[in-house]
Amino acid sequence: MKRQRPGNARSVRDGLKLHRHEVRSVRGARTVITLRPGTHARFSTNRFHETWHVLSDDHGARLLARLLWGLLYQARPGTVVLIDREFLAPTPFDADPADPIVLVPGWCTRFDDRSAAGLKQILPLGDSCGTVRWQTFGLDRMQDPEARGEWWDRRHHRTVRGHIERRRGLLVLTPNTPEDARAWALQASALDSTRYGTDHAYLDQWDHGHDGEIQIFRRFRPMVSVARQARTQVLARENRPGDPDGLRAAVWSQAEIVRGDAHLRIREWSVRGYEIGRAAAPMLAAADVHSLDELEAVGAAETYRRLRAAEVKGLTLEMLWALEGALTYRDRRMISAERRRELIAEIGEAPAPATPLPRRRLRSPVRSPHAVMSSAQRR
Repeated sequence: MKRQRPGNARSVRDGLKLHRHEVRSVRGARTVITLRPGTHARFSTNRFHETWHVLSDDHGARLLARLLWGLLYQARPGTVVLIDREFLAPTPFDADPADPIVLVPGWCTRFDDRSAAGLKQILPLGDSCGTVRWQTFGLDRMQDPEARGEWWDRRHHRTVRGHIERRRGLLVLTPNTPEDARAWALQASALDSTRYGTDHAYLDQWDHGHDGEIQIFRRFRPMVSVARQARTQVLARENRPGDPDGLRAAVWSQAEIVRGDAHLRIREWSVRGYEIGRAAAPMLAAADVHSLDELEAVGAAETYRRLRAAEVKGLTLEMLWALEGALTYRDRRMISAERRRELIAEIGEAPAPATPLPRRRLRSPVRSPHAVMSSAQRR
């Protein structure tokens, strides 16, 4: 199948080119819209805290927004949008394989378990029947915060009735109405990972939890790469865990070693309860902190000052956030900007490095008149 030009691979503009496939063996679905080969975006899926997640980066979120918004105008009975294997990546946490993602316009297409089984059976799809221009009229205008805010104000009393569920190995996102598809598209297009490294949006109303969520990471691809390496290393062990949960936990721990930040796990669970992490213990010993109780007594800022005074190798502010997170039972990435500024003020400025002594200039050797004359003769 012909691949698109590299310059178009990252395009998420209005009128995006997509491929159309006609299928006859899938109940309820007759037309499957797919991304063109070579499209730059990558997605992953996982289930965490009883919620199904669609995972990607900022670019993937913008593309997903286009696909959802386009359902408003181009969905016909029997139409679904498929994100298949070429555009899927393992989860960025433990490198579990991702499920194909299907977007279903619930107001005009029926897609049940039998439909999902039929579509899964014929994957991957072969050559397309043609190319379609995916129209997303009005989405660019809605990128303006004021326009988006006005739209949300008009529909604040309405609830999103779409649903997200896994059917026969496919993660199926079904907005029940065009307004639901519009709401999901706006939520996806507003995601921005540049401030905190990640962002998320829930796709349904709170009901003792959420069924679906879109989550993006600024470093999505590097995270996937690290998870792949960690999983490969864990699977190569003779004593690798046999159960899926144990394997995931082992991959998480190994990923910290691959990234070189295992020492940032300050609070670690063991058979005796919470203790200082194995990789963090040698570093904190340089600050004369040997237990979580001692860390609590000394405090995050003073512990960091001691580490800095001891000139511990590899010390960065990430360690300061990790110490604070260990004391407050939070992930270091969740420390607020305000609290970070307070901690930086507490540790004070690092002492300036000692000014090196000026080198003594060696005096030029005294040249004999004979040497000078010889030099002049050479010229």
